[in-house]
Amino acid sequence: MPTRPPRVTLRDIAAATGLSTAAVSYALRGLQVPIETQQRVRDVADRLGYQVDPIARALSSGRTGYIGVLCGSLEDIWQQSLAARLGRGLLSAGRHALIVDASNDPALESSLAMQLVDQRVDALIALPVDPRGEHWAKVAERTVLVSIGDGIPTARTSAEVVFDNETGVSEALRLLAGAGHRRIAVLTSTSLTTPDRPAEVVVHRVAAELRLRTTVHVTPHDLAGACAVAHDLLSSPDRPTAFFCLADSMAYGVYAAVRELGLRVPDDASVLGYDDHAVSSLLTPPLSSFRWPVEELVESVVARTVRAIEDDRRSRRKVLTPTAQVRGSISARGNGPRTRSRPIRDQPARDQPARDQPVRRTPA
Repeated sequence: MPTRPPRVTLRDIAAATGLSTAAVSYALRGLQVPIETQQRVRDVADRLGYQVDPIARALSSGRTGYIGVLCGSLEDIWQQSLAARLGRGLLSAGRHALIVDASNDPALESSLAMQLVDQRVDALIALPVDPRGEHWAKVAERTVLVSIGDGIPTARTSAEVVFDNETGVSEALRLLAGAGHRRIAVLTSTSLTTPDRPAEVVVHRVAAELRLRTTVHVTPHDLAGACAVAHDLLSSPDRPTAFFCLADSMAYGVYAAVRELGLRVPDDASVLGYDDHAVSSLLTPPLSSFRWPVEELVESVVARTVRAIEDDRRSRRKVLTPTAQVRGSISARGNGPRTRSRPIRDQPARDQPARDQPVRRTPA
């Protein structure tokens, strides 16, 4: 087995230039030595193949240049896309993303969060599975903590960019009710209810107002898992006429189950998603969904994270509101059994500006 060549150190460059290791260190950082000396040191460093040791740099500067991005579940295609965009946004800001997947498991989320902190990330950006987890307070004590989608009431976050789920869930149910649906299945990735993710609470309240028969079902993000849940619901004697999925990836599972059972979307089951991923418009029929302002989300998160790292400054909470994208996956239904369903016509997107709010805290 070939052996690796030894790492070139500052001491090697010092020996080749006749300078002290301190002078070499200053030269490589562009400090306290003449420009000519800086260039001579860099030339020697390049010739010897010197590479900056990230651990040594972290020890000397207190920063590594790495940002942890802890996703709730990368089985969710929308989170995959968001993680990729965050990675590119952070890179353009001179930072590198370490993207990890909690697999929708609160225990794994806690373990991964602490591992990233132990690796001395300059900040941790989280799409939390369990916003009330005790580990978040420990994370916030050791690094910059930024949350996406849900606030973290148990920790002192540096920034929060959250989703207006109250508005989104309410509008979704009213949209389906307006199309004549009364039996609606709501698919969600977790049974946890938090101030910023009150899906089950809003579902039951709005259902009571509109006299809907709604059921809430915890559903995995992966295609096979979501398909299995939808298959069981569609096989029941009193099957729902519509599905509201709190992730487009779950809606894909509903489409698969409908096809397996020889049914059709939207004639036999209307489907409404909640991410408006680009793939959703390519389905047959195209999936109706709610669109979040992802570009604004990424820009806000990157800017607030970098500001917190450099200035140790907290940002006001930013709230993002979704807009409905109604396509061919929702049919209008009458109350009579002989009424033929008909697709709802497409509706244009409505711009909803995000708004900043003071950071609020809710006791755990």
